[in-house]
Amino acid sequence: MDIFDYMAKNRGDDESPLASRLRPSSLDEVVGQEHIIAPDKLLYRAIKADKLSSIIFYGPPGTGKTTLAKVIANTTKGEFKQINATIAGKKDMEAVVETAKQTLKMYSKKTILFIDEIHRFNKGQQDYLLPFVEDGTIILIGATTENPYFEVNAALLSRSAIFELKPLTRDNIRTLIQRAITDEKKGLGAFHAVISDEALEFLSDLANGDARAALNAIELAVLTTEPGDDGVIHIDIDVASECIQKRVIKYDKSADNHYDVISAFIKSMRGSDPDAAVYYLARMLYAGEDVKFIARRIMICASEDVGMADPQALVVATSAAQAVERVGMPEGRIILAEAATYVATAPKSNASYLAIDAALETVKNTVTGEVPRHLQNVHADSKGMERDQGYLYAHDFPNHYVRQQYLPDNLVGTVFYEPGELGYERRVREYLDMIHKDSSG
Repeated sequence: MDIFDYMAKNRGDDESPLASRLRPSSLDEVVGQEHIIAPDKLLYRAIKADKLSSIIFYGPPGTGKTTLAKVIANTTKGEFKQINATIAGKKDMEAVVETAKQTLKMYSKKTILFIDEIHRFNKGQQDYLLPFVEDGTIILIGATTENPYFEVNAALLSRSAIFELKPLTRDNIRTLIQRAITDEKKGLGAFHAVISDEALEFLSDLANGDARAALNAIELAVLTTEPGDDGVIHIDIDVASECIQKRVIKYDKSADNHYDVISAFIKSMRGSDPDAAVYYLARMLYAGEDVKFIARRIMICASEDVGMADPQALVVATSAAQAVERVGMPEGRIILAEAATYVATAPKSNASYLAIDAALETVKNTVTGEVPRHLQNVHADSKGMERDQGYLYAHDFPNHYVRQQYLPDNLVGTVFYEPGELGYERRVREYLDMIHKDSSG
């Protein structure tokens, strides 16, 4: 590197985006991803000891894949090379491999090759790397936003450790924003800006786990906001909203408005208004509400308000909760909308809800009756012989039903569950009426 290259590099570092400048140079500076880089974790120990094998990082944008690669570059004693699969071709890889061979031969140093967006390489390009990964000429670090089990060759996967990076938490994003504002060397500390708690929470929420989005927004906010009368740049909620290009809506997760919106969402589904349900769902999603919280409310409504009128509503709601957790956002919005509209348009019954509450109240306020003898577990007499308890096996009778006492003596005739007239529950009512009529006749 000559003096001109050195000056260009320093000028580039100073003028590069905040998200790039603020990348940590050591493991101790990394925020988030504790599940793989906590001090007791394999990856942490391997980086510290400079004993890496080939690895693949995958996860959503802005979660730190390139950051971890840069940390490794600053830690390793080996040569570090980086290419991007969106613009690199086989010739670029051939050049890296040839240099790596010479470096290994002349200096006994391995080369770490970081390939960003590795899923963009076709099968032939990925296959080219195999022998050099196999013989240790290069140590591969691949980064991808796609599931590597679908997008990366099985042969490469078998030679690599796979680490999933997860979206950063709100606390992680908050920490990074505060670091960006106060760090005078790599961040925006020289501007002496201050950010309100409201704006900090807003950006932390709206970043949705993407550190780059949050840092780009705070950089734009600081660089485009004039100082106030006190000479200080104030980043308030309006500035934050403009810079992340999302409108602020009144939705405080710790205030009454939060409960008002979720209440309206539930009541809209209960009231069979899919349009209102989707509207309130959109308000919650736009404000950054936890999708797991929303999914739980849909499951509750499916059971409490739809119940046996359409038992599939709970199946749909539960499947949606699992799917949105696996898929994430933004696609998760479609899954939640499908579940919400299904519950909203399903026939309604709260009979199961009323039944369990009535039964609980009875258990609480009445003497606990003895389980009828014929329903008890089969007992043996003093001689070890099982005694006939008189239980009638329902499948031995027409319609797989026989009348016999199931409730304790003191509750005979008590009705807890009264099926309604809508949807599947109407069939339940008709079935119960039929077997009771047949058995009494």
